[in-house]
Amino acid sequence: MNLLTIFLSGMLINNIILSKFLGICPFMGVSTKLSSAVGMGLAVIFVIFGASVFSWVLYYYALVPLGLEYMKLICFILLIASFVQFVEMFVKKTSPSLYKSLGIYLPLITTNCAVLYVTLDNITQKYNFVETIVNSIGVPAGFMLMLVIFATIRERLDSADVPEAFKGNPIALVVAAIMAIAFTAFAGLV
Repeated sequence: MNLLTIFLSGMLINNIILSKFLGICPFMGVSTKLSSAVGMGLAVIFVIFGASVFSWVLYYYALVPLGLEYMKLICFILLIASFVQFVEMFVKKTSPSLYKSLGIYLPLITTNCAVLYVTLDNITQKYNFVETIVNSIGVPAGFMLMLVIFATIRERLDSADVPEAFKGNPIALVVAAIMAIAFTAFAGLV
């Protein structure tokens, strides 16, 4: 039950986009087309999961035994940057069309504060390895869910009769605010 609570909390209740306002750059930039949103969501799931697992192992098997806990921030940033470079090379090699559609947003995963937040949160919450894995799947799954929902809405908004002053990012921000309000209903879930 605890693992389900961690998963649902990370995915719906404490969604990093709607409640923490982390990862807004790819949320606004990549959500114009559904295919790009799904590709970015999958890349973020892979990066957050991999970075969190490696960070947990690095922290508990290297930094803590050596008394270097204070170095976690620097070590995690270097680990995330290296891991994102690996993902970028992999996507470029296996799916050039996805690589082209993601454009600048794929390297921006390196500086996406959501990735660093999850790795640090796993340590701060003192999650064990299994809880870290569950949280590291739930949080980016919630990120991807928001990207997909938002991209679907934005595709429909392109053909809607929106007042000129609200076209583009203004109406997108209004929709994001309404989504944030709607998702507060999940707060009583667990």
